[in-house]
Amino acid sequence: MTTLHPAVDTGPAKLLRRAPARIGAQNLSLLAALAAVLSVFGVLNDNYLGLDNLKVIAEAATITGLLAVVQTVVIICGGLDISVGSQAGVASVVSAMAFTASGSTALAGIAAAIGVGLLIGLLNGAVIVYGRVNPTIATLAGLAAYKGLAQLLSDGRAQGYVLGDDVFVFLGRGKIAGLPVMVWILILVAVAVHLLLKYTDLGRNLYAIGGNDTAARLAGININKYLIAVYALIGAVAAVAGILLTARTGSGQPVSGSEGLELKAITAAALGGCALKGGKGGVGGTLLAVALLGALENGLTVQGINTFWQNVAQGALLVLAVALQQRRSGERPVGLPG
Repeated sequence: MTTLHPAVDTGPAKLLRRAPARIGAQNLSLLAALAAVLSVFGVLNDNYLGLDNLKVIAEAATITGLLAVVQTVVIICGGLDISVGSQAGVASVVSAMAFTASGSTALAGIAAAIGVGLLIGLLNGAVIVYGRVNPTIATLAGLAAYKGLAQLLSDGRAQGYVLGDDVFVFLGRGKIAGLPVMVWILILVAVAVHLLLKYTDLGRNLYAIGGNDTAARLAGININKYLIAVYALIGAVAAVAGILLTARTGSGQPVSGSEGLELKAITAAALGGCALKGGKGGVGGTLLAVALLGALENGLTVQGINTFWQNVAQGALLVLAVALQQRRSGERPVGLPG
């Protein structure tokens, strides 16, 4: 008797069947939403899907993307940073002022901004760890304090003019292989953070801290050091975002361009699949959410819709993302019987 063996599932068909599981339901939903947004606005405006406008979307989303990527890291380990937009504003002002004071040396401005960003990040981490202040409260205070600091340093006005310098022009308007330099910087940061989270012990420890900090502590993980390092990382990357803001606008911006970035970063991380209680999330989903927010914002602008509706949309998306997380986790809704 001949024994029949089931056909071996190989080749492209196997890859196609496994693709949804590998990509994840969250990311597939984001891809579908992004495709829908692009399709709708592409129909409404012939130039929306043009290469020039897509580059505009990418450039505009870069600064948000940088902050969203590091927001992903801090949310994974159970924290939050509401002050990232204000940190970028301080770095923007410092980069322009240091550039001017040093006799038009771009590297001086860049180094000063990153140094200040690191100090701010370390301060946030120290307040949270050693002051035992809730991360949300600590960084909410930082949101106000750093915004005030940026305004004090700049007297509330844009500072300097940096577009006479080749380095700033290259950062803000240069291109490599057809893509804006700003986008390449986001790609490099995102890839580095992805590799850190997925393939290193440091990344695994961050997930462990966010998933169960008591178990992580009993396993010998020094949670305090990790938290301070994470907030220092946020400060440094927020400084890079501030430098790019300066390069893009041509001057140091204390508030304009950085206000509201914290909401966009948190919304992108939540939409991308980060559990706000920690222990879950990834860079890929966050970047898809950044692209979705950028495409939506640009589409509303192109259609001449009042920009205030963009804030309404962002707030609604954040609530939707958290509500979906609650349902998927099976947690009882607050205030309702089980």
